[in-house]
Amino acid sequence: MSHPFADRAVIITGASEGIGAELARQLAGHAAWLALAARRAHELDVVAQDCIARGGRAIVVPTDVTDPAQCEHLMARTLEAYGKIDVLVNNAGVGAHFAFAPPLDLTAFDRVMRVNHLGSVHCTYHALASLKKSKGHIVAISSLAGKTGVPQRTAYSASKFAMQGFFDSLRIELEGTGVAVSVIFPGFVRSSIRKNALGNDGAPRGVDHRGDAPAMETDECARQIIAAMVARKRELVMTPKWKLMALLKIFFPEMIDRRSARVMAERDTKTGD
Repeated sequence: MSHPFADRAVIITGASEGIGAELARQLAGHAAWLALAARRAHELDVVAQDCIARGGRAIVVPTDVTDPAQCEHLMARTLEAYGKIDVLVNNAGVGAHFAFAPPLDLTAFDRVMRVNHLGSVHCTYHALASLKKSKGHIVAISSLAGKTGVPQRTAYSASKFAMQGFFDSLRIELEGTGVAVSVIFPGFVRSSIRKNALGNDGAPRGVDHRGDAPAMETDECARQIIAAMVARKRELVMTPKWKLMALLKIFFPEMIDRRSARVMAERDTKTGD
């Protein structure tokens, strides 16, 4: 039986760790041709070797998605290696966890928006011509914070709302081209994004006090993303609870605001934040 991603050229940004790295490994098991992008070349090399061992092909393209020229180079290098681009997974991201109150370095907002939102814009723009030729697929890894506002996450939530607005608009523009656009909304996932999240001084917090706070494992998250990619779904909201909350927000927004505040307060208490 052929694999759904066999011999398909898939670019994954933020592929050096977490969801991106696990997604690459699982797609390699489907015999995908992978272009792995992130800033840290050594970590990408480790993921690439794992992917090759699992039966996929993999190239490493160190990329800072905040630089449009590097995003353009990523697409050119992929075309050089594979001759096409079938799937672009916009996964690169940075977290931010702080209250919108003094003291606050507002450059954190710029950094988060440049990575999470504009990084996806840059990559998508430079891949789009090739994706139209292949009738390919654009996948945006967002967050439940892109569905509903979350306290202490103003910068992060704003960047993820921006992603949804961009990709929803782009989906309409691409109607009839054969290019699918999927937006993925994971919940709490065990990855390093919390440790690397920016604090109110604009620097990475460097701590991850998870405690016993519940979170989805990265392998399960990647499996759900791949299933959505196979079906070319418009969007995927993970976990039944959050699907219900997204629905209820339409009719009972104030109730969901209060619920979101409680959930985050309970979680931050458990994680020591």
